[in-house]
Amino acid sequence: MPSQHNSRSLLLRCRGNPQRASAASQRRGKMEEKIVEADGESGAEDALVGNVNKLTVSPPGYSGAPRKGHLVFDACFESGNLGRVDYINDFEFDLFIRPDTCNPRFRVWFNFTVENVRETQRVIFNIVNFSKTKSLYRDGMSPVVKSTSRPKWQRLPPKNVYYYRCPDHRRNYVMSFAFCFDREDDVYQFAYCYPYTYSRLQHYLASLERKHLPYLWREQLGLSVQQRRLDLLTITNSDHLSPEKEKKLVFLTARVHPGESPASFICQGVIDFLVSQHPVAQILRDHVIFKIVPMLNPDGVYLGNYRCSLMGFDLNRHWQDPSPWAHPTLHAVKQLIVQMNQDPRVSLEFYIDVHAHSTMLNGFMYGNVFEDEERVQRQAVFPRLLCQNAPDFSFSNTSFNRDVVKAGTGRRFLGGLLDDTSYCYTLEVSFYSFMTAGSTAPVPYTEETYMKLGRNVARTFLDYYKLSNLIKDNRPLHIQSSEGGSPTANSTAAKAMSVGRDTTDRRKEANQNARH
Repeated sequence: MPSQHNSRSLLLRCRGNPQRASAASQRRGKMEEKIVEADGESGAEDALVGNVNKLTVSPPGYSGAPRKGHLVFDACFESGNLGRVDYINDFEFDLFIRPDTCNPRFRVWFNFTVENVRETQRVIFNIVNFSKTKSLYRDGMSPVVKSTSRPKWQRLPPKNVYYYRCPDHRRNYVMSFAFCFDREDDVYQFAYCYPYTYSRLQHYLASLERKHLPYLWREQLGLSVQQRRLDLLTITNSDHLSPEKEKKLVFLTARVHPGESPASFICQGVIDFLVSQHPVAQILRDHVIFKIVPMLNPDGVYLGNYRCSLMGFDLNRHWQDPSPWAHPTLHAVKQLIVQMNQDPRVSLEFYIDVHAHSTMLNGFMYGNVFEDEERVQRQAVFPRLLCQNAPDFSFSNTSFNRDVVKAGTGRRFLGGLLDDTSYCYTLEVSFYSFMTAGSTAPVPYTEETYMKLGRNVARTFLDYYKLSNLIKDNRPLHIQSSEGGSPTANSTAAKAMSVGRDTTDRRKEANQNARH
């Protein structure tokens, strides 16, 4: 990607330029006179309703055909988000995130293109209306960029990114980054994190279908408000499942929050591994049914929202009573889970909802709080095993809580609905980076390392089911369940599993009798 030399000094000069502040304030004042301010949280920028569409930004007073270097901004594409651009001077622009549709509270995700650039043109882009004050931009995170001739996403150099309180924007936090365009014919794209669109998912699932794998089924569980597919994958080797034995089931969902794109890479990593010919994947398919909903909020993803659905709902706060009209995808998934939970032939053992986190590093989990200490210990087994299998997963960051504000989440609601032999988790991963044991600097995540975490999540189920004696450990020695597992972790988890195995078996028998 282009050279960024002198960008740091350019950025410092801009931020300390009093003429820039005065001119920007005058321009902003004229625009804000026309807008009625709502309240302290919702400022003038919240009046934005749509994305910029091939917007040419020329100097004030300029008329005539745009020249090279008069930047053209666009976000009218799938998962795009940019609501407004203010010209400050020839090399500085204030950019406003478009709030989530029907909900002005959330302004985090951005994804836009820039073209009509001049070779060696240096610019500073200021993202000025974030709705969150805490951000990984304080810790070295940087936006991602690609261009027409270099289609692989990469992070900008952290030294060219600043996150600070800005007096020009009511002391809101601003993220500024400097960039040098180097190819005039390229279209450049900038985003908060690596995008993973609805269309990308559809192409991926279609490619899996074309393989005609005998252990993979794709079905349309429902439709979103805007009539997009809610896909459900079932992965299992049905020929090996005994009709007399209780079927173990793992349910995984992702992208209930549309701007949390790393969740899709993790989910794809899980799927890629489970449908592969890896010996561990084959063993898991023989013993466990995996059901996966890769994109719970397809409308929000398509629209470029960060947190909400088309109608402005945070779907992960509506599990208790989802509406078939306002929350159709959530309603369909909840109905399926309730139906399976009532089936005496099925044991729904795991529910994992995959998210991305905007202020913490590493992968980690949230679990529920229980009065029963034995159940608490058993719930910690899977995160402990995953911690040993995935170097970027942190058990120390993993926590168990019953916050009132999280009562409507999938983890909390299903934790109360399912019986005490089930485990419900939120799997979180950093938007930015991870620290490994002994490392002194964070390692930025890539698309591939997100998917690797997904593969390690899938592998960890083998370790878990070996401990629970569902799967006998009679594999050849050269077959390992994970990339760098630890005997110590397995020993610790085994003790936790053995604490309550007899009690768990008795409870399962009681639950089955109650269902009958």
